[in-house]
Amino acid sequence: MTEAQRQTNDETPIDPIAQTPGFEETASKIAVAGHPIHAMAVAFPIALTFCNFGADALYWWTGDVFWARAGAWAAGTAFLFGLGAAATGLPELLLVPGIRARASAWTHAAVATVLLSLLGANWGFRLHGYETAVLPYGILLSGFCVLMVGVTGWHGGKLVFDYNLGGTSNGS
Repeated sequence: MTEAQRQTNDETPIDPIAQTPGFEETASKIAVAGHPIHAMAVAFPIALTFCNFGADALYWWTGDVFWARAGAWAAGTAFLFGLGAAATGLPELLLVPGIRARASAWTHAAVATVLLSLLGANWGFRLHGYETAVLPYGILLSGFCVLMVGVTGWHGGKLVFDYNLGGTSNGS
C-alpha cells in the first residue's frame, strides 16, 4: 500500500516536516546559565516602542517639546535594542534544527525584520527635527510600530508557549 493510499484510508497523515532530522531539537543554543537570551532581549524594544508611541501622544496632547525629544530617544533605543534582539534570534533560527524546520519561525523572523525596518525608519525620520517629525507622520509611524510589535510578539509567543521552541529544554 502506498503512502497516499494509507492517508486516504483514514489513517493519521504523516507530516513530512516532522520527519526531518533534528525536528524535536528545539532547545535554545544562545543562552546564559540556561536562560535564552532572545527571550530576555525582546522585552526592551517592545517596551521602548510603546514608550515612543506614548511620548508622541503626550507631545500631541501637551505640546511640550520634552515629549518629542523623549520620543526620538525611545525610537532610537527601540531600534538599537531591536538589533540586539535580532542578533540573538537569528542564530537561534539558523542553528537549531527544530526551529529552522518550522514555517512559523520563519514567519516570526520576517515580521520582526519588517518591524525592525520600521523602527529604524521611525528613528531616522526624527533625527533631523524631532519636534516637527511627530505630527502627523511620526505618531502614525509609531502607532503602526506598536501594531507590528503586537503581531511579532504574538508570533513569538506562539513559538514559545504553543510549540515550546527556544526554551531551555523540550517542553519544560
